[in-house]
Amino acid sequence: MRLLIRNGHVIDIKNGLNGKLDVLIWENRIADISRGIDPGGCQVIDASGKYVLPGLVDMHCHLRDPGYEYKEDIISGTRSAAMGGFTSVACMPNTNPPTDNKTVVRYILDRAKREGAVNVYPIGAITKGLAGLELAEMGEMKAAGAVAVSDDGNPVKNAGLMKKAMLYASMFGLPVISHCEDPDLSDEGVMNEGYQSTVMGLKGTPTAAEEVVVAREVILSEYTGVPVHIAHVSTALSVEIIRWAKKRGVKVTAETCPHYFSLTEEACRDFNTLAKVNPPLRTARDMEAVIEGLKDGTIDVIATDHAPHHQDEKNVEFNLAKSGMVGFESAFSLAVTYLLKPGHLTLGELVEKMCANSAKILGIDKGTLEVGKEADITIVDLDREWLFKADELLSKSRNTPFDGFCLKGKVCWTIVGGKVVVSDGELVL
Repeated sequence: MRLLIRNGHVIDIKNGLNGKLDVLIWENRIADISRGIDPGGCQVIDASGKYVLPGLVDMHCHLRDPGYEYKEDIISGTRSAAMGGFTSVACMPNTNPPTDNKTVVRYILDRAKREGAVNVYPIGAITKGLAGLELAEMGEMKAAGAVAVSDDGNPVKNAGLMKKAMLYASMFGLPVISHCEDPDLSDEGVMNEGYQSTVMGLKGTPTAAEEVVVAREVILSEYTGVPVHIAHVSTALSVEIIRWAKKRGVKVTAETCPHYFSLTEEACRDFNTLAKVNPPLRTARDMEAVIEGLKDGTIDVIATDHAPHHQDEKNVEFNLAKSGMVGFESAFSLAVTYLLKPGHLTLGELVEKMCANSAKILGIDKGTLEVGKEADITIVDLDREWLFKADELLSKSRNTPFDGFCLKGKVCWTIVGGKVVVSDGELVL
């Protein structure tokens, strides 16, 4: 099949693309990027007034498959991702059974190949059973197709074990993604510790619970010389520690999520469980620091941490509610709404943080527009304002605090491997 994207503004800073260009797709690959390509015999997408971007890459999500398919599965999760402009997603290992062995890795890849709407990359566990006691068989998982390791949701408490994990993972070229939380400090807190938690009478999690482990990971990275990636950064001091480490030459990268630059702990008022996440939403000062970290390059990636939960797991007392929110279908628009403004990020910088940097850290050949590469492309309308409605999501779950938000920037087309998956804002599978 020949597909031609015409009249769009193509953005890919990595390959020096920033202007009105046509993109020709032949079969599943990009055949040409230039001006005035002859449309003869091509299916044509008119991208006038829109931006043509590399397919978005989410390096941190939860597809809940296997084991928790009542919340999400690979079919629903990847369709939701496609609606949000993501053409590649990396899924965390806290499944049931955990993704701590080659069999589960192969299951995810096989099912995604058969039924997935986008590219899926499994992340294996650091420890067996996510228990933090014994290292998982990283080499076997890498051979089966895992692209990184993490005990996301279950921090590796033992510093000695984490050091061994980093060294072991480096033997296989597997990035280590750290969920930075000291459980003894968080001590079963359910929201950010501070004024708001006091007013609500809820047990809080101090920022130090995150920051202590961020400091530990960058120290271990410097000591071992092994890279480490810090997941879902949420506090001002975490940003400052990572900034300090980068200045020292430490091989550390970091991500944050849209809710940490668009919401504060105030969203938890009235015991709104839809705003309960881990790490928790922080203060305005922390939110400003996260935005500054994105602006100056301290934070490399914007990931979704898409975490679907059934309504029965959220429609309970705040203390009992599960942590997490869905994020695939809101992430790009939240980034446009809150970050694409003077003095913040340019579109090119946003593309790097949602495409190229994610792919580079994971070591996958995605996130750019280049002749000869697979045609993973997202076409967006930056000027379109729209009302985000939870009941219209393609995810099985509806746990989002953004229902009713007026957002700017809309995904119009998502193309995966040359195949149109979303057309004019509608799923076409």
